This record gives sequence, structure tokens and C-alpha cells, in this order.
Amino acid sequence: MEVIHTIKEMRQLIASWRKEGKTIGLVPTMGWLHEGHFSLIREAKEQCEKVVVSIFVNPLQFGQGEDYEEYPRNLSRDAEGAKTAGAQVIFAPAVKEMYPQGFKTFVEVERITEKLCGASRPGHFRGVCTVVSKLLNIVQPDQAFLGQKDAQQVAVIKAMVKDLNMPIEIKVAPIVREADGLAMSSRNVYLSAEQRKTALVLSRALEEGEKLILAGERKTDRIKKMIEQVIKPEEMVKIDYIALCCGEELEEVEELSEQGQCLLALAAFVGKTRLIDNLVVGW
Repeated sequence: MEVIHTIKEMRQLIASWRKEGKTIGLVPTMGWLHEGHFSLIREAKEQCEKVVVSIFVNPLQFGQGEDYEEYPRNLSRDAEGAKTAGAQVIFAPAVKEMYPQGFKTFVEVERITEKLCGASRPGHFRGVCTVVSKLLNIVQPDQAFLGQKDAQQVAVIKAMVKDLNMPIEIKVAPIVREADGLAMSSRNVYLSAEQRKTALVLSRALEEGEKLILAGERKTDRIKKMIEQVIKPEEMVKIDYIALCCGEELEEVEELSEQGQCLLALAAFVGKTRLIDNLVVGW
């Protein structure tokens, strides 16, 4: 497993792969890899001849008072896991490598970033778009692999790639869950045993919302109320948002169509840890 820390070295390796006619896949991460990441790496290995995993805890996407300093980091652990999953290279630049002194260019996607997590975390998606656009420019992959758990991020990056005419295909893999239903997340490491057990209410609440939709309920306020009622008895959990969204722009609607598909999404604090989860529901 090769670990590269500079943009120059990464570009040199990419250039050599291109001369050999190799296809390249990128799995962008912030590290502390888990089975969700490994599933993306395995998918990238199936689709592409060379796989790069980027590991970069991006300061631009953390707001004031968020967990940038505490975010879990262990490069040797991640390198071993990424190698086992099938990656050839880890690109792990330092902050000063990605944002040298005098850095002043940022990438923003409008409208779609103003809701859901964007409403709760101002500036978050500006940081996401800036770093992902840089990673895509540095690695220049044929395909980039993202996880459905970060559904809004997926929608935002897809819009950015389309609008900026980037010749990259965005591939999205399903959420990977623990055996008990908890969506895998690097932030799960923050949870105490009691909080970990309590956090299961999030996936359970989404499943109740899904059941209501499949039973014929189309009024989104009623569906959201049901989800809230499932979560509310858990005093350790504070709801950030519950949303039902349709289409590429993640438009929130008052009533679902008679036939279609929606994203059922939520964010909540379990203790001090903010977790997100979602289900794609078709009927």
C-alpha cells in the first residue's frame, strides 16, 4: 500500500497510470474507515483498474464548535483496511498542502445546499464542494464512489460535477448498517454504550415512516409526525430535522405523488454526537 502526501507525487502517479491506459476510481473519505468505506473501495476495485482512497479531514467543512480537532484519525489503521479492501494508493495530504498560505478560491452549489444539513451547518457544503473539486482535479478519476448515507452530499456533488462539466461518473453505494440497523459512521466512535443503544431509534423511526408511506399515507406532515413520535420518548436524542424530499434538488413537498420515490432523511443529536440517516422509499 503506497501512501502519498503531496499533490505533485499524486499527479505523477496518475500520469503514469494514464500512460498505461488504466481506469481510475476515487473514494474520497475523512478517514477512520469502516465497512461502509470498504464497500465503496470494493465497488471501485470492481469498476476500475486502479483505486485511490483520499483521507483528509477537511477543516473547511467544520463549523465553529464542531468536532474538527476531535475527529478520529489513524492513518496506519486506515491504510491496512484500505489495502485489504483493494485500494492501491492512499492520498493523505496535510492541510497546508491542500490550502497553502494565500488560498482564496471556494466552490459553492446554490439552493440544494440551503436545506437539511445545510440549514443546520452554514458553510458546510461550501467546504465539501471546495475539497471534493480539488480532489477530483488532483486525481482526475474516471469514477468517484460515494455512500448513500450522506444523501445530500451526494446530490450536491452530482450537481457540482454536472454544472462544472467534469468528465467524471459519480457512483453511489447503499448505506451499510450494523447488524442491529445503526448506520455505520466514523462518528459512532463517540457514542457510549448507552448512547449507541439509544441511537437505534433513528433507523427504527425511518422504518416506521417507510411503513406509513407504503400503507398509502401521502401527507408528509403526518409521516414526519409519526417519525417524531417514535424518537421523542428518547430523552437522550434531540431532533435536528426530519424531511421528505423528492427529485435531484431534494425538494420538500407537502404531499407525495400517488406513485414515485422520495428520500426520507433525518439528523439528530444523541448526546453531543450529531448523526444522520436516511431511507430511499419507492411505492
